[in-house]
Amino acid sequence: MAETTTIDATTVERRSFDDASVAAIFRRVAAEAPFVYGLTNYIAANLSANVLLSAGAGPAIGAGADWPRIFPAGAGGVWINTATVMSNDLETVATVARTAHRAGTPWVLDPVANGAGATEYDAFVRSLLDHRPTIIRGNASELIALAGGDALGKGVETTADSTDAISHITDLAARTGAVVAVSGRVDYITDGRRVVAVEGGDVRLTQVTGAGCSLGALNAAVAAVADDPFDAAVAAHAAYARAADKAAAVLGPRGGSGSFATALVDGLWELAN
Repeated sequence: MAETTTIDATTVERRSFDDASVAAIFRRVAAEAPFVYGLTNYIAANLSANVLLSAGAGPAIGAGADWPRIFPAGAGGVWINTATVMSNDLETVATVARTAHRAGTPWVLDPVANGAGATEYDAFVRSLLDHRPTIIRGNASELIALAGGDALGKGVETTADSTDAISHITDLAARTGAVVAVSGRVDYITDGRRVVAVEGGDVRLTQVTGAGCSLGALNAAVAAVADDPFDAAVAAHAAYARAADKAAAVLGPRGGSGSFATALVDGLWELAN
């Protein structure tokens, strides 16, 4: 029987990559090699592509020519990191979300910097909910704000702990029909009924540009092959946490953040193979 705990009257089940079913779902990515299409910010694109490749997926990133109207319908999974508005207009981003939803392609919304005080940007992020994302993942401040709560982010960084977001993400999942996952010292994943905690990781994940953004891409890859998006999000987060643990073990406490990024990708490759 899975280990459970209670947080603020919510029953939370602990899962990890040690669970055979979790590992099996993640390894389906390498076995099936899905095409995963995404829009992300140019800062995170390289690491996101390498994370997807290490897991066995085939990535395409960007809004070249008519990609936004074509690729989401043919992809196994799609992700949108909303910081892509740094280099793409709002209608292009909305087109990807709309096309994925209409095609029935599972897609992941990563509302980077939502709730940090940019009201026009926040309104656009909320509008993407109309296109029914399959999974929403972000940090605590981003998701508390998206759920309508009061948690002011500091730019792209959170000022809240992931545990503070549990009730908010549960409500957000129930209202939107999406699986919602919050990252932090402990990651929590919910579909509005079930809540799973995934422990692990390393503080150096917060010191690598695009580490959180790349987790959104990984969620899309696993959602492309999994039967249940809830299981997909759990598997993606568990694999990412375990890869970070592997990276930390290889480098030790003195290994720098640059080496950590490489070791993280290597860890994912090892888990996939």
